[in-house]
Formats: sequence, C-alpha cells, structure tokens
Amino acid sequence: MRAQAMGGKTKAAILLVSLGPENSAAVFKHLREEEIEDLTLEIAALRRINPEVRDGIMEEFHDLMMAREYLEHGGIDYARELLEKALGKNKAEDIIGRLTASLQVRPFDFARKTDAGQLLNFIQNEHPQTISLVLAYLHPEQAGMILSSLPPELQVDVAKRLATMDRTTPEVLQEIESTLEKRLSAFVSDDYTLAGGVDAAVDILNMVDRSTEKVIIDSLEEEEPELAEEIRKRMFVFEDIVTLDDRSIQKILREVDSKDLALALKTASQEVSSRIYKNMSKRASEMLKEDIEFMGPARLRDIEQTQQQIVATIRRLEDTGEIVIARGGEDEIIV
Repeated sequence: MRAQAMGGKTKAAILLVSLGPENSAAVFKHLREEEIEDLTLEIAALRRINPEVRDGIMEEFHDLMMAREYLEHGGIDYARELLEKALGKNKAEDIIGRLTASLQVRPFDFARKTDAGQLLNFIQNEHPQTISLVLAYLHPEQAGMILSSLPPELQVDVAKRLATMDRTTPEVLQEIESTLEKRLSAFVSDDYTLAGGVDAAVDILNMVDRSTEKVIIDSLEEEEPELAEEIRKRMFVFEDIVTLDDRSIQKILREVDSKDLALALKTASQEVSSRIYKNMSKRASEMLKEDIEFMGPARLRDIEQTQQQIVATIRRLEDTGEIVIARGGEDEIIV
C-alpha cells in the first residue's frame, strides 16, 4: 500500500516503529491512554514495512513539522511562501491546508515575540486579572521580567490570580487581545483555553529575582497559606539538587541526618545520587550506599516527605544566605 492511501493511525504507527523504541516511548508520554492503545494495536498489526513507504511517511512528517514551525514563527503567509520555495506550490498548498484545518493558534502569539519592556508599558495599568491572564500566555522569561517590574503590592495580587486561574472564555481572550494590541492574532480556539495555574506561576516565579519571589511568597503565606505552600514545594524540588554547586551540596549534607538522606535517595535518579556521593568522603559514601542497600521496603509517601524535609532545609539555607540557588531570571555572578 502506498503512503498516500494509508490512514493517519497507520502512518503514525510506521513512524513510531521507524523512530525506534526510545524515541517512541518519549512520544507516548505526551499521548492520552486511548491514543496509546490505538497506536499499540496498529503497531502490533504491522507486517514488513516497505522502505519506500517508510521513507515517504518520514518525509511527510518532516514537511508537516517544518510547516508548523514556519506557521508559529511567521504566520500562514510566511509559511506558504517558504514552503512554495522549498516544495513547490501544489505541495505547499496541500500541507498548509492540512495544518490549518485543525490549527489552533495560542492567544497573544504576537506578544510572545515582543520585548518585555514594551509589553510592560501595555499592561502595567491594566486590572490585575488582565495582567495575570497575559502573563499566563507569555514565555516564563518574559513574564518573570514583567512581574519583577510591577509594584510589590501588584506583584502579589497578580501572582495569586495567576496561580488560581483556570479557564478563560474565547470571548474574553479576544476582547483583551484587541484592546492591548490590534495586530495580535485572532485565531482563538472555540473551546475554553487552559492557562495559568500553579505550574505557570512557579515557572514565572523561578525567573524573577529572589527579592521579588520572597515578597510574593511571604504575602501569599498570609493571604493564601495553602497556595503559598504548594508554590513553595514546586519552586525547588528534590531532583533540582543537581543544579547546585558542590560547596552548597556539602553544606546541605552537614545539615541532613544520614538516615533521612538514605531514605530520600531510595527513589532518586542516578544523577542526583552521583552528585551526593561525589560530595562525600569515600568512606561516608560507601556507608550511605550500604544503608540504602540493606534498607527494607519503605512507603513512597514517607520517601517523598523526607525529600520535602531536605528541600525545606535547602530553602532555609538559601534564606540565610549560606547557599545560593541560581535562577535563570537573575543577572548575577556567583564567586
């Protein structure tokens, strides 16, 4: 059977087989359970794959991904022009038609390509709910710079609204887009659009400077203690230990009980464990490995709780200035 005559599921199955098990497994992580089941059945039903068919599907996938990238960076006209030069007019129109049939362009696409300082001028006098909505759709770096530049009392209000935001109707999105900038894209999904939430707030707060983060978290602890605790938990997780310098890790190890450390490392990644062992003496690391090896079964809840206790120690050491947690949004030199 020629690739053109195949259904989408069959093509997807052949593509996954061609990518290999490791890459296919990475793709499966982003699919729904029913999609994984359907593709697994398709893969199981495949027999010998004709090399020409496989190459045709790989080429089709490459063309579609290339077209989508053009669309995201410059819009439909820009994508059409580049595709026509690369693939010819007929093939370009076919690809554009297939993509735009189900294309959903995220709101505030234009804003994501605009300087953060200019965006700040647009939105700093808007209602806090409007500001939080716009920040939810920006790149975390942009949103972090804008949040850092707002007055402290406004920072807290915006961060709280951002973290508790759920879904916004397309009508509201369209109205805010047209008010802020007429040139913003009008391709808004007919469905409710998911934005904001605790994860978005954490991504943005990870990009602001430490003083801004502290003001926001401290104020949230007074107004919304449960929300503040949830954000604080996600600001630095146990696996982030690998981002710390050796001196900081050594300082943390002096503060943590060896039994707690052994329990925390029971489910840790190899990368985390290696960084820990590297910053211990040979004898201490061997003893720790033996403690973990001979440790009996432990409840996952207890392990995660111990990891959170160590994270709390790390946060305390940062607050007292004994260690430094580098943040992508800070322009500082650590010596």
